[in-house]
Order: sequence, then structure tokens, then C-alpha cells
Amino acid sequence: MNDFNRIQRRMLELTCAQVGSSVRIRQTRHSFLFGCTAFELSPLANHEIAGAALEQAERHETLLHDVFNYFTLPFYWGQFEREEGKPDIPRTLRTAERLVSRGAIVKGHPLCWHTVCADWLMRYSNEGIFGRQLDRIRREVKAFDGLIDRWDVVNEAVIMPVFDKYDNAITRICWEKGRVEIVRSTFQAARETNPTASLVLNDFDMSTAFECLIEAVLEAGVQIDAIGLQSHMHQGWWGVEKTRDVLRRFSRFGIPLHFTETTLVSGDLMPAHIGDLNDWQVDSWPTHPEGEERQAQELTAHYSLLFNHPAVRAITWWGANDGGWLKAPSGLLRQDDSPKPAYEALKRLVKHDWWLNETEFCVDAHRRVGFEAAPGSYEVQIDGRWVPFEIAEGEAALKTISLNPWQSSLPPSG
Repeated sequence: MNDFNRIQRRMLELTCAQVGSSVRIRQTRHSFLFGCTAFELSPLANHEIAGAALEQAERHETLLHDVFNYFTLPFYWGQFEREEGKPDIPRTLRTAERLVSRGAIVKGHPLCWHTVCADWLMRYSNEGIFGRQLDRIRREVKAFDGLIDRWDVVNEAVIMPVFDKYDNAITRICWEKGRVEIVRSTFQAARETNPTASLVLNDFDMSTAFECLIEAVLEAGVQIDAIGLQSHMHQGWWGVEKTRDVLRRFSRFGIPLHFTETTLVSGDLMPAHIGDLNDWQVDSWPTHPEGEERQAQELTAHYSLLFNHPAVRAITWWGANDGGWLKAPSGLLRQDDSPKPAYEALKRLVKHDWWLNETEFCVDAHRRVGFEAAPGSYEVQIDGRWVPFEIAEGEAALKTISLNPWQSSLPPSG
């Protein structure tokens, strides 16, 4: 059983506060990354809509920022650079800038993937493809440095060399060079371009095959900053036992775990015999009230297990609205942007159960204040002034934080 809890007792020492006086503390940010895709925000960020469409997009944006502090933007090569030499950098830059201006952290997905690959790559030799793949990584990582410093570098490498749905350039080079070399070289290109970036190896395969790949690339000297685990649960929630098993097996590497693509449906479940979720093609897949209640309950259980595991640092919900992928009713919002019970459940967790709203505390005889809080950014108000402080991931629950409220963070005058 896992008895870890991110909400822990903290002690804040206020060196200049008066014993018995009152102070107020409030949280301003989670360290934990609560994520969602933000593909649909590009028209808004690029001023491509007006009137009712603009108003709806702004409402949608507000719904996202009310819960999430972390967003994924698309870099699927076949869509990002439909014509060789003409990547969609300007539009994506403006989208990232808008998200960052609202205080969000942004991740790019993905830099190397065999699916949604650029068709024009097929006219080159394998060495030509490989060189262009590395050049593409350097170009994107450099162009977005400072806005996007987190990347899913390689997506679904386990299946990459044996992918047989259709011929594509990346499967060709992975078959020739092998998974380990593809991961090693792509991570190296990204790392050399932005040494401070957080680089993720992402996969849907939760079997020992992914564990073996991780072991192999680590032995090859690759630095993985986070292991990306996809959890598309269109055939039903994993449940406690499977979730804990996945956490146990992948946390053994001592690398942060990011649940990069999480979904639960609020309609009928996909049949259990479907091996590849992409093979389930339907004309309509509606949400319904019973499914929405189930989705909310399962989301609460799933997020609670993950949030209270010390190895997990991020969870990304894959698609805010219904129908975004495979027509599945897997959104937290219905197609008309009305929130489902699952949206309200997640908001309650993120901004209530796991959040410290502004609260008044009394300074004890040791000039300390005790409070329950998760890692994140906070402010304490003393004598009408708000002073920021941080609680870092992994800090001891009873660690005293020294804080002098008279030391201003403002630049010196003169």
C-alpha cells in the first residue's frame, strides 16, 4: 500500500511576526502538472475567429485555465510541415505565447513519431530521412526555446520499427537503426539544442517491452527526464490493481512519471476484443448520463492514485471536448463546451481538495504557522503585504521555512 500524500503538514517560520498575531496564506500555483491538450486554441491565439465563435473560444479557454496549469501543443510532422521547408512555426509560437502569458507551462508533442509522418520524406534515402529528422528536432527546439522547454521527443518507439499499418519514413529508419539508436540520437539532438529542456520518452505500451527499452536506452547513456505513460481507457478504467502495478514497474527507474495521455469515456465502453483503439471506427459515440457519472467517479479514483504517488509529477487529459479523438465521448466538456461531472470533479480536486485557498492562521510562540499544503507556490500576508514563498517537491513535511516579511522582492531604488 502507498501511504505517500502530497498534502502534508508544513511549518512556516516568520522571523519578524508578532507572537499571537494573525497571518493569511494562499496558494498561487501547483508544482504538480495538471495538463490538457490545447490544440483547439490556435485559431483564438492567431486572431482567426470573430463574433460568436470568438466568444465561445474565450469561454473555452477560461474553462481550461480554471483547472489546468500545463498544456500540450501539436507538432505532428505531417501536419506541422505539410510542405517541406514551410513549418507552422509562427502560428504555433503565437499559441504558445498566449498560454505562457496566462502562467501555463507548455509541452510539444511529438518530435519523432512514425504516425502522422510527413509524406514528402519518402522521396529520400534512409540516411536522408534520418538527417532531416535530427534537423527537424534542432529547428523546433531552438525556435521554441523559452516558451516550450518540455518535449515528447520519441513517441511509441516500442512499436515503431514493426509498425505495419502503412509504410512511412520513420518506421524505415527505426527498422534499420534500431529503437535504441533512434532514441539516443533524437534525445542528443534535443539536448544539445536546449540543455535545460525536459525530455520525455512516451509510449502506450505498458508491457515489459517498454521497460526493456527504457533499460536499454539508459544503458546507452541517454538521459530521460520523464517517462511518459499513456492511459487511454476507452475499454474501461484500469482499476486500482493495474494502476498500482504500472506505477510499481515504471517507478523503479527513479525517473519522474508523466501520465501523458489520459482518457476515460462517458458513453458505452469500447468492446474489449479491440486490440488497437484506432480500429474502432464508429459513426456516432454519444455521451450519456450514466456514463458521465461513471467517468467522474473513475477520474477521481485515477487522479487520486496518481497524485498521491511520489514518482508521478504530471497527468495530461487528452482532449478537453468529446469527439476529439476516435469520436470518443472522452472529453471533460461536451461538444457544446458544457462541463461534465468529470470536469467539476477534477476542478474540485485541483482547486479545492488539493489547494490552499486564502486562510487565516495564528502565529504561535515560536513565530511559526502550521498548515496543510502540497508542493507549489504560495504567498503569506503580513501587515498588509503579500510575500511569496515556495514549497518544493520532496521537502520534508515538517521542514521550517524561514521568511523575513520585511525583505521585499522589489528591485532596490536609486
